[in-house]
Amino acid sequence: MSLMTLLPFIVLIGAMFLMTRSAKKKQQAAAQMRDHMTPGTGVRTIGGMYATVKEIGDDTVTLEVAPGVHAIYAKNAIGAVLEDAEYNRIVHGVTDEAETDTPVVPDDASSLTEAPKTDLTKDEDEAPKLDLGKKDEPKDDEPKDDEPKDDEPKDGKADGEAGAK
Repeated sequence: MSLMTLLPFIVLIGAMFLMTRSAKKKQQAAAQMRDHMTPGTGVRTIGGMYATVKEIGDDTVTLEVAPGVHAIYAKNAIGAVLEDAEYNRIVHGVTDEAETDTPVVPDDASSLTEAPKTDLTKDEDEAPKLDLGKKDEPKDDEPKDDEPKDDEPKDGKADGEAGAK
């Protein structure tokens, strides 16, 4: 056999090895995350439900999904173990006041070095806007509004109207 016939098989085996290795790392990280659960910890299930851990068994976890309501879940059903601050923010709507007191930092330094503009709606070198509401004066060859046009009949009646000739 030549090297060219074996090359696709070698590449395929290498790709399979890399994929299984990354999947194994993800499984180990998830198992380690589940091992850090303690009673009182906030969790999110793989179904998206937020609950508090009450008891931890070998393969199961007892979760308090509402005050006084307990449910038993498999450990594999825990999607994420949340920190207390994040759990309280999501479930109870509690936010830390320290986060709102932080100063606002601009995206770029230009706003710190330039002088503030007085009129923020237009730049200094911007041309004035055109007023599209004005009507131009009629040209000499066009009739004025009070004069009848050439294609209009003199009596003010158009074709198809009652009394038209």
